[in-house]
Amino acid sequence: MKALINRIIPFSNVDGPGNRCAIFFQGCPLHCAYCHNPETWRICDHCGRCVAGCPAGALTLRAGKVVWEESRCVGCDQCIHVCPHHASCKVSELTPEALLDRVAETFPFIQGITVSGGECMLYADFLTEFFRLVKAAGKTCLIDSNGILDFRQYPELLQLCDGVMLDMKAIDDDFHRQLTGASNRQVLDNLTLLLEAGKLEEVRTVLLPEFSEQNQKTVRGVNERLQGKIRYKLLRYRPFGVCEEGLRFCGRTITPLEEAQRLAQAESDRGFHNCVVI
Repeated sequence: MKALINRIIPFSNVDGPGNRCAIFFQGCPLHCAYCHNPETWRICDHCGRCVAGCPAGALTLRAGKVVWEESRCVGCDQCIHVCPHHASCKVSELTPEALLDRVAETFPFIQGITVSGGECMLYADFLTEFFRLVKAAGKTCLIDSNGILDFRQYPELLQLCDGVMLDMKAIDDDFHRQLTGASNRQVLDNLTLLLEAGKLEEVRTVLLPEFSEQNQKTVRGVNERLQGKIRYKLLRYRPFGVCEEGLRFCGRTITPLEEAQRLAQAESDRGFHNCVVI
């Protein structure tokens, strides 16, 4: 059993409570317009377009496949910038045991691990085995997910994990389709399931500067489901790292702090004091 790992951040304080090791998996069924790491969407098809431009010579084309030499890589991301497929050749194919070996050195300094993506739930069986190993080492396990895959299909994984940080892109299904390319029905089902199971760590929504009405509709709809029980992060859209087609849809300006605070205050006035503006 193996999974494609895009990146490992040894120490992070923005991927769940406490200091955590964040692990990003490759591949995602959603293509969100405001995605900050669209290079995680697809798997490299070895077209080779990235090879010639690598300034460190860390990429070669061997037997029709792009080979990445991590020890030579300088992290310039030139290969990502030129890739026409929203993919990355800088991935590692690891077993659960090999991934544990990669991150175990951080364990004396962290509270636990957070798996993200891409969409990490594409590798649910892998995560189940990996979480067993991490839990045996005495660390907590969080899942950062867009909720597009059915959590009910993985009861053992849900039991092992300590919580799920769920992205709620939009409450309106039509707008969710415009924003991500898919319906939000499964996401809403997962929100209810995780809330009832006591596994919902937090919910997050990106507020878009050019869609104030949709922002308000989503925040109100989500809060009515959460009933103030779970922390709800309102994330201000930032255009940095967003691909060109995403910029055309979402705009090139940061969501004003005042708008985010206004939404949070409106919810507080309704009795929901769980909104946090980021």
